[in-house]
Order: sequence, then C-alpha cells, then structure tokens
Amino acid sequence: MEILIIAVVIFALVFEFINGFHDTANAIATSVYTRALSVGAAIALASGMNFVGALMFEGVAKTISSGLVGGEIELYVILAALLGAIVWNLVTWWRGIPSSSSHALIGSLIGAAVMYAMSLDDIIWSGVLNKVIIPLFTSPLIGFFLGFMVMKLINWLVHRIPRNKVNKVFLRLQIFSAAAVAFMHGTNDAQKTMGIITMALFVAAMLPDPGHIPLWVKILCGATMAAGTAVGGWKIMKTMGGGVTKLEPAGGFAAQTTSASVIGIMTALNAPISTTHAITTSVMGVGSSRRLKSVKWKVAKDIVTTWVITLPVSAALGAAFTFVLGFVF
Repeated sequence: MEILIIAVVIFALVFEFINGFHDTANAIATSVYTRALSVGAAIALASGMNFVGALMFEGVAKTISSGLVGGEIELYVILAALLGAIVWNLVTWWRGIPSSSSHALIGSLIGAAVMYAMSLDDIIWSGVLNKVIIPLFTSPLIGFFLGFMVMKLINWLVHRIPRNKVNKVFLRLQIFSAAAVAFMHGTNDAQKTMGIITMALFVAAMLPDPGHIPLWVKILCGATMAAGTAVGGWKIMKTMGGGVTKLEPAGGFAAQTTSASVIGIMTALNAPISTTHAITTSVMGVGSSRRLKSVKWKVAKDIVTTWVITLPVSAALGAAFTFVLGFVF
C-alpha cells in the first residue's frame, strides 16, 4: 500500500510538471510572439501566477476526486490513469501539438476505471456529461466567438489612432492579460492533479472524504506546476505564437483576455476544461475578425483533430495500463 500511494503521488507530480511545460504556451506564447514580454520574463510571470491560481480554488479538484468515478477502485488503477495521461501528453508535446492535458487525464481515468470494473456502471455519466463533454464543446465555441467580438470591438475603438501608438498601449496591456491567463490556468489545470492525489489518499483510507483537498496537496501541486512552467514548452509555443495566425499586440491582448474569461467561467462551474482549447480558439477568433484567410486552417484542423481523439486515445491508454498493472498488483 505504501509503495503504491508513493508511486501515485510521484507520477501525479510528474503529470503536473509535464502539464506545466506542456501548457506554458497557453499563457505566454502570444506575449512572447508580439514581444510584449521577453521569454524569461514571460515564464517567470506565468510560473508565479500559476502557483497563486492553484491555491485559490478547489471545485475542479473535487470534480476529479469524486465527481467522475463512483465505484470502488484500487490505487494501481489511479496509477494506470496517470501513466496513460503522461504518455499522451509527451507524444503530443513531442509533435508540437497543443492538446488537452485535462482531457488526457480524464479520458485515461475513465478508461482505467472501466477496464478495472469491466463495466460502465462505475462511471458517473451525469458528471462526465455536465462537467466534461458539454464544456469540451462549449468552451472552444465561446472562446472563438468571444475572441472574434472582442477583437472587432478593439478595432472599432482604435481605428482612428495611429498604429504605433496602439501597439505601444497593447504591449503594456498584454502583461496583465498574460498574468490573467496564467492565473486562470492555475485555478483550473493544477486542480486536476490535486483531485487525483486526493482520490488516491481516500482509496488508501488516508482521508475520510474525497471532497476535502488538503492544503499540502494544493501547495505541492501548485509548486510543481510552476516548476514545469519554468521549464517552458517551446515546441507548442511556436505553434501557438504564430502557427495558427499572425498576431499584433492588440490581437494578443484580445486572445488572452478572452481565454482568461472562458477559463474563469468554467472554473466557477467546477468544470475541468482545457486551457489549450480556450486560448487556441480565442486566437482563431481574433484572427478571423480580420478575415477568415488570416487563420491557417490546416494547422487549426490538426489541433482540432487532436482534441477529438484525445479522450478516446487516452481512455485506451488508461485501460491498457490498467490491464498490464493488474497482473503486477
């Protein structure tokens, strides 16, 4: 039991660390691309705000720990779920595709639980529908259309102001919008690992209630994500910064403000969404406000394809690891 709980915590922190460098680009890519911030300053800002955000909320963590899987499971099943999510995150990171760490973890957890029980009955399907599936589709749509409208509004407000003055103003404003995205990233993404560790502690009879998130778990996960963010995700940053569409400072501000708003709304609803989905579709919306051709739709298509397959592929990975670890434990 002791070995398994230690292994779960270690691999949960590995996932959190990977999540940090995998999703660094979400918060800072547009700021670096538009030169509002240097790479070092952007990473330091994102790391700090990730940590602060991780300590502020716990509703998403409770969704993960007690709102998706209802049946009794064993610690090796949770370990298998983490391994499945880690593998998918590393594959998409290596290919430079901004996939969803959140849905990799959720899909892997569901797949692992189904393989363990050999049944679909232990999954809380109402929670999966309301907290995962619906936000999976609504958050990108909100990000796209809100990004489109915010950029249109900005263009209308500044159309008579010289372009160089507009750029100077929004270069400064992007510092605040980048901080907002990083903070919201912490409020949502860091909580998934908190939820997994809390679930493991409950399964190991070390916690009386899976809905109670210990403070030390919050601090540990927040610090680990901040450390991962400090490492950076350069492959994905290249895609996010200029691979989808070309951004100027005003566009970067619009995309970041939009994505921070979407993540904040979903965090308030305790929905574990993908910050990748939010920022990418916000960037697409901003680019589309100029003209549809300004968005590189082939790149966008590759990203969306990865979103669609993340849940089933990670579920298959979680199930596979559960099958293998079942022989060991």
